[in-house]
Amino acid sequence: MDLFDKCYNFTRADEVKAAGFYPYFRAIEANEGPVVEIEGREVIMAGSNNYHGLTTHPKVKEAALEAIKKYGTGCSGSRYLTGTLDLHIKLEEKLADFLGKEAVLLFSTGYQTAQGIIPTLVTKGEYIVSDKDNHACIVAANMMAKGAFAEFKRYKHNDMADLERVLKSIPVEASKLVASDGVFSTTGEIVDLPKLVEICKKYDAKIMIDDAHSTGVIGKGGRGTPSEFGLVDEVDMVMGTFSKTFSSLGGFVGSEKAVINFIKHHSPALIFSASPTPSSVAAADAALDILRAEPERIQKLISNSDKMREGFREMGFKIIGGRTAIVPVILGDDILVFKFWRKLFDAGVFVNAFISPGVPPSMAMLRTSFMATHEDEHLNKILEVFGDIGREMKIID
Repeated sequence: MDLFDKCYNFTRADEVKAAGFYPYFRAIEANEGPVVEIEGREVIMAGSNNYHGLTTHPKVKEAALEAIKKYGTGCSGSRYLTGTLDLHIKLEEKLADFLGKEAVLLFSTGYQTAQGIIPTLVTKGEYIVSDKDNHACIVAANMMAKGAFAEFKRYKHNDMADLERVLKSIPVEASKLVASDGVFSTTGEIVDLPKLVEICKKYDAKIMIDDAHSTGVIGKGGRGTPSEFGLVDEVDMVMGTFSKTFSSLGGFVGSEKAVINFIKHHSPALIFSASPTPSSVAAADAALDILRAEPERIQKLISNSDKMREGFREMGFKIIGGRTAIVPVILGDDILVFKFWRKLFDAGVFVNAFISPGVPPSMAMLRTSFMATHEDEHLNKILEVFGDIGREMKIID
């Protein structure tokens, strides 16, 4: 069989395009936060992770421009060699203070961060234990660790009894790391962190929480999942990304100084990657300052999301409950999702279509997510359009 046969035989995307339902890789031509321009017309954005709308904030844009003026467009090297700027160190120190950790290390992307942590720390004869629904970056990192002869085990999604079953099956003397999303990216559910901490303590397992969708959303002042439950000191590592709340690009991990120092000197993902660009770091730094100075943004974000959860529920849509910025509307069929998505788009609303194998077939969904900068006029329009299409397609009465 030719290596490229799988490519030539992949027709699903072309078939969906031909039907006029293809929802992916749509080019955004202008971005004002809650409203974007796609294909020459304004569309309400209800699918972005730009949770506080800071990608267009004047202070964030100005910080990025000033960084380019001072440092240029890139660092032309890895953090390990010529790619460390004072900007990187400044942001690491500010994030460590914000998260309540001894030290923080920046990575070039959030996806790369998990790969910089897990295979570096979990090696031959040691165990990585992972929630079944963790983000793809953790899944990839787990596979890398397994490929280097670490042991890999999964437990049922957010099922703490199953986590205990898995940990109990591991030799007592073995080193163990339990990894979980803080807020799960598909459903918006929050990990049962108090129980997870209790079980991990019982079995002497270290804990890593991915707070990509938690930072700026839950916890005191948006400090994430450990803060939400008052467990900052009980969580050994917290990782996150700049591509959501911090309106930029990059990732980070916070932990003890000794742990960060080890990762800094042993992680191929850090040592062999170009460092985060000056503009990216400066933008994230400015966004962090805004978040700390304006904590009321978090309440507005949650208020907007709660309004949409309640609105969808009242109309009769099946949703996954929660208290984060992610509000999934479950349709349960891939083609139904594509058709509904197209009608939404034509009516001026953009959401994300999640289908199998990304989610189980019965969980095919329109994943909506909201911003602190959405106004009632935007939210009401989204609900109106969802209701009209839902009735037209006989999904709701």
